[in-house]
This record gives sequence, structure tokens and C-alpha cells, in this order.
Amino acid sequence: MKKTILSLALITLFGASAIAYPLEKETKEVKASESTVTWKGYKVGGSHTGTIALESGSLQFDGEKLVGGEFVVDMTSINTTDLEGDYKNKLDGHLASDDFFGVVNHPTAKLVFTKVKATGKNSYDVTGKLTIKGTTEPISFEVSVYGDKATATLKVDRTKYDVKYGSGIIGTAKDKLIYDEFDLVVDLQM
Repeated sequence: MKKTILSLALITLFGASAIAYPLEKETKEVKASESTVTWKGYKVGGSHTGTIALESGSLQFDGEKLVGGEFVVDMTSINTTDLEGDYKNKLDGHLASDDFFGVVNHPTAKLVFTKVKATGKNSYDVTGKLTIKGTTEPISFEVSVYGDKATATLKVDRTKYDVKYGSGIIGTAKDKLIYDEFDLVVDLQM
């Protein structure tokens, strides 16, 4: 009887301490200078590609399982990589202007994971909140994690963030139509 009471007391004590002190999730900071964010925008008859700098970021893990993440992108770093000279400078300036991302008033964009679901050993379906130009909208995408590397591809509808320049067919300007969705390919180093 004494052993039973002692056993129950120990189970209660250690059980309560386990509940009171849950294991902490591990946060891995992303090496921003070693990570890349590549964008690709599409228009009738072509596309443009470029990069944008990651300012900061982290992924949260429970053991080896991805459970969260948060990232800040430096919108002032928009860089076109498929053009040179005046064409590149004009496009970079236009993308930074209020017609597109308004980087003077909105120098950063932010992504916060709100839900992460494992779909395989190293792959996850992620739902998050993406903020561009002060507007926050939900977004879903896939993430793959391999050791200290993670990759993701996001398809972003720019019109949800009040980036509407050249969107839709407007009179005779249809040859300058810019598609509403653009791609982000993210390669992270931790």
C-alpha cells in the first residue's frame, strides 16, 4: 500500500512538472546573407527575374519537425537580374515606386507562419500571413527542409496587396499587360 501511494505521489509530482515545464521549441536563425529570394514576374510576351534581400528570418522546430517561421524581406533591395544598363535601372526604379511596392513608405515585407502540416519526412504544407505595402493576406505554400537548408516556392497575387499597375486589360494597353501573380523562390541557409 505504501509503495502504491509513493508511486502515485511520484507520478503526480513528475507529471505536474512535465506539464508545467513543456519542452521548448528550437528556433534556428536563418543566415540572411547566405540565403536567396528570387522573384519572377510575368507579362504578355515575356517575364523578368531578379532578387530581393532577406533582412532576417527564423524557423522553429519541435525536434526535427518544422512548426513555425517568420521572415522579413528588405523591399528596398529589389534587383532585376535579367536586364542591364538603363532598362535595368528603369525597371528597378519602377518596381520600387508607388506604382508597385512603394518602398519609401513600405521598406519591408513580412511573412509569419500560422499553420504547418507535415506532408512527408522533409516536406510541409504551410499557411501564413504575408504583409506587403501594409496589407496582410493569407498565403499557402510548400516548404522542404534538409538539414540546415530549406526551400520554398510561393505564388503571390500582387493585386491583393494593392500592387495593381498594369493589371488586367485596359483599353489598348493590353500589350503591356502584367500578370497578377508572381513567383518567389526561397533558398534558406541556417
